[in-house]
Amino acid sequence: MNNIRDELRNKKAFVCDMDGVVYHGNKLLPGAGEFVEWLNANNKNFLFLTNSSERTPRELHEKLKRLGIDATEDHFYTSALATAEFLSRQKPGCTAYVIGDAGLINALYDKGISMNDSNPDYVVVGETRTYSFEKIEKAVWLVLKGARLIGTNPDMTGPTERGIVPATGSLIAPIELAAQTKAYFIGKPNALMMRRSVRRLGVHSYETAIIGDRMDTDIIAGVEAEVDTILMLSGVTTREDIPRYSYCPSYIFTGLDELVKTVS
Repeated sequence: MNNIRDELRNKKAFVCDMDGVVYHGNKLLPGAGEFVEWLNANNKNFLFLTNSSERTPRELHEKLKRLGIDATEDHFYTSALATAEFLSRQKPGCTAYVIGDAGLINALYDKGISMNDSNPDYVVVGETRTYSFEKIEKAVWLVLKGARLIGTNPDMTGPTERGIVPATGSLIAPIELAAQTKAYFIGKPNALMMRRSVRRLGVHSYETAIIGDRMDTDIIAGVEAEVDTILMLSGVTTREDIPRYSYCPSYIFTGLDELVKTVS
């Protein structure tokens, strides 16, 4: 245990998932506040990384503040921001038909990507609660006309305080099936998002650890980016799930409360 404590304490930076690690919906998980206090007290660089594209960094900052954690807006990096960066590099000044909420739409606007529902370069899908058959129909038609299909993340489900709910992977599936095409997903486990997170923190990959609750996104993203991985059993993945994967996390904890006890 002392070796684990020293290894984690020697890390210069932490990339921390949010859903299933810091909170479930509007319920703060045990140890989250204490973990941020430990990060600040020990001068660690940190970034909250989320595959969810619904909220802007400002909204995430305000949400955590309501839950008792005060982190500045630049401590948040979302799949919406990563998607906007990717599209702006691929085709500057491009247009998109978007199925998603404010976090995604604002991120695209900030990168000079305008909305277009007649002949867009891309159809972009993220989490939203305003999903409808009309939007699916429109997206399929545009993809068949030549628009490229982009998903902010491949997550099929996400954890909330009420239980599991559909995420982007589930929402984009009908479009993929009807248009007979496969979407390109920007968020985890795409190592692109992980590498950009490390670059934002200004550290090397070996000096960083990623904390997440999903083997199929968080942990594999860390493995492929050569970043140490910390699996939390407070979200989607259970201990019984781990042997089903051909890779494994560097460390396993029940939640942030156990992690804080280990490094303190």
